[in-house]
Amino acid sequence: MDLIPGSCPRCCPCCLRLLPPARPATMGLELYLDLLSQPSRAVYIFAKKNGIPFQLRAVDLLKGQHLNSEFLPANSLQRVPVLKDGDFLLNESVAILIYLSIKYQTADHWYPSDLQARMRIHEYLGWHGDCIHSTFGVSLWAQVLAPLIGIQVSEEKLKHNRAAMDRALQFMEDKFLRDKAFLTSQQVTLADIMALEELMQVVVLGCDLFEGRPRLAAWRQRVEAFLGADLCRETHSFIWSIRELAANKKLPDPPPEMRSRMLLRIARIP
Repeated sequence: MDLIPGSCPRCCPCCLRLLPPARPATMGLELYLDLLSQPSRAVYIFAKKNGIPFQLRAVDLLKGQHLNSEFLPANSLQRVPVLKDGDFLLNESVAILIYLSIKYQTADHWYPSDLQARMRIHEYLGWHGDCIHSTFGVSLWAQVLAPLIGIQVSEEKLKHNRAAMDRALQFMEDKFLRDKAFLTSQQVTLADIMALEELMQVVVLGCDLFEGRPRLAAWRQRVEAFLGADLCRETHSFIWSIRELAANKKLPDPPPEMRSRMLLRIARIP
């Protein structure tokens, strides 16, 4: 089943999910992505914003393509994003962003050469991995993914998750943003695009995380203004449609090999 109605132009990033299976490439940078994935979107935005040439290899997570060797290179971790640069294979979004920053000598503000400024980014990204990614991903699981396999996340767990998000947002403001323009400095860095994509995963599902948080709302506006409206719209076009697609039952039924993984992930929601 197609995930996107046929009315979308085929060049639209939301339709990247409809592309045919990836064919092996002998040279050049390849990025294996699904724009449903927050880390995939961060890598996509970074590569596009910096004019880094790459071949997009679309991987549809909902169809379980990340479990199929036809769609991901051998020795991947069976998740996206994945970078393949010739014979070099790299998993994990943070490692990929750093690799792209250094190899393509992007502007210094993204991943500064100054050691202490660079460590501020790593400080945030370490906290992000522990406190943001798993917490802010729950909304998509509860509202979209769990219902695909007939599971309902309890109201108690949803209230617990919302409280955890509120605490994380407050800490993000007080510890990292404070009176700066961006999370770790006065210029946008890798930390900001990683954070933006995680928060957007909740916003598109109808939860305004920025209400009553003017500092964080202003930060979001600065990041999106720096990236550009066109690039943000391009990158977020599919995720903005996910709630409507789910409501209209236009998402595919996960294959059997996905069910056990999904059940395990849902069971881990605190």
